[in-house]
Amino acid sequence: MENLTQAEIGERLGLTRARVNRMLSDARQTGIVNIRLNSAFASCTELEHRLRRECGLEDAVVIPSPENPEQVGSLIGMAAGAYLSKVLEQKRPRIIGIGWGATLRETIRYVTPADYPDLSIVSMMGGLSRGLELNTFEIAGELARRLHAQCSYLAAPIFASSRRSRDTFLAQEVYQEVLNSVERIDLALLSMGDLTPRSLLVRHGLPPDVRAEHLRAGGAVGDVLAQFLDRSGRPIDHGINSRAIALPLEKLARVPTSMLIAGGLNKAPIIAAVLRGRIGKVLVTDENAAIAALKLIDKQK
Repeated sequence: MENLTQAEIGERLGLTRARVNRMLSDARQTGIVNIRLNSAFASCTELEHRLRRECGLEDAVVIPSPENPEQVGSLIGMAAGAYLSKVLEQKRPRIIGIGWGATLRETIRYVTPADYPDLSIVSMMGGLSRGLELNTFEIAGELARRLHAQCSYLAAPIFASSRRSRDTFLAQEVYQEVLNSVERIDLALLSMGDLTPRSLLVRHGLPPDVRAEHLRAGGAVGDVLAQFLDRSGRPIDHGINSRAIALPLEKLARVPTSMLIAGGLNKAPIIAAVLRGRIGKVLVTDENAAIAALKLIDKQK
């Protein structure tokens, strides 16, 4: 209560500092002393521990949910950008694979500019034919500019008209160098898509013969790299998945570090699916989405 140091307490009581340290440790374990953090981040820290413990994640970052849901993407991007900057400095990956979406665009805005001339940024999926700052090409290029890195594009549509067409696309010699890079990714940066009208893929990317209600009827709750998953994290039995021009999810599982970045209550079902399917290794999300996703996982047990 007097804010004394352990050394000062030891001097008053005639004890060594080590003895005081052990007594304080015993006091915490027996409940004589309680430590409570009066912070909005305390509940987020608890969620991070739970996500790592129960969902097999290597790491989790959970931010407090803002009152305005429209700010979720920007705030998650801020946290993910800071985390990515730390990973770049500590692990020095050689090849980064990247997806697309609004949250990834925000993430890149908050990445600390650096100089990594030997680093390669490669898009892990095809893109839209129209120019959007959320497109895979723009996002990969912007990250490469911020890091002064090399950049390669998978210059193809997100979906082919059929599985055979997809195989024909990927068999072209022009794609081989990019595909070889995709196979050797050290770090993957991914967002997760839902099936609401807010989804970029639903609004702009689905083929004309596939609609969101068809995917929901097939059990889909959302997508990762344009591959649609059911609530257990398994690919749905629908031809759309065999038409996606993207890194297959079974190969994504072999990437040393994969960051999944998404938030908002609308993303809770696909976050829960990804966690159940053990698809990613690092999750960056917000508190409300994390709580809702964990509740969905608990219901399915």
